[in-house]
Amino acid sequence: MLTFERAKEINSTHVTEHSLVIHSLNVAYAMEGMAKHFGEDRENWKAVGYLHDFDYQEFPEEHLSHTAEPLREAGVSEEEIRAILAHGYTLKTDVEPLTNMEKSLFAVDELTGIVQAAARMRPNGITDMEVSSFMKKFKDKKFAAKCNRELIKKGCEMLGMEVKEVSEIVIEAMKAHADELEIGAKA
Repeated sequence: MLTFERAKEINSTHVTEHSLVIHSLNVAYAMEGMAKHFGEDRENWKAVGYLHDFDYQEFPEEHLSHTAEPLREAGVSEEEIRAILAHGYTLKTDVEPLTNMEKSLFAVDELTGIVQAAARMRPNGITDMEVSSFMKKFKDKKFAAKCNRELIKKGCEMLGMEVKEVSEIVIEAMKAHADELEIGAKA
């Protein structure tokens, strides 16, 4: 089973751009929060979240086309690879998210981008962010416009959860790592 430390080792060979490393951490911690919610293995879900954009820096136009084989060779399980491929469902792959891990990754990938952007706008970053204020940003389609809200909604529907509920889990999970994610209170 993939650990977070092993995921960091694997990712470090392919993901070096600072913004992509931060995004990988955002998704890792969001997935850890989702695993806690579902009573699943938090370390494993966090590791899968961290690896989700493994090939993006090298192959942005062919994202997820260069993922499975290198991860397989690195010892990542088929279940973990499938979850990573499923986060690109309808955009880059035809791997439909079926498990809670797959559905969660599909939902939180884009959602963390909006959370990050909203936190950067606040004097105290994410540290005192409430889900109610976040939802106002979420509903404003001009805010973090590149983040695909329809995918987030679809992922939440797959999970049988409201966007607000998933957002609350993600915000709380990211709060615990605010400084590492560069969204803590400004000095």
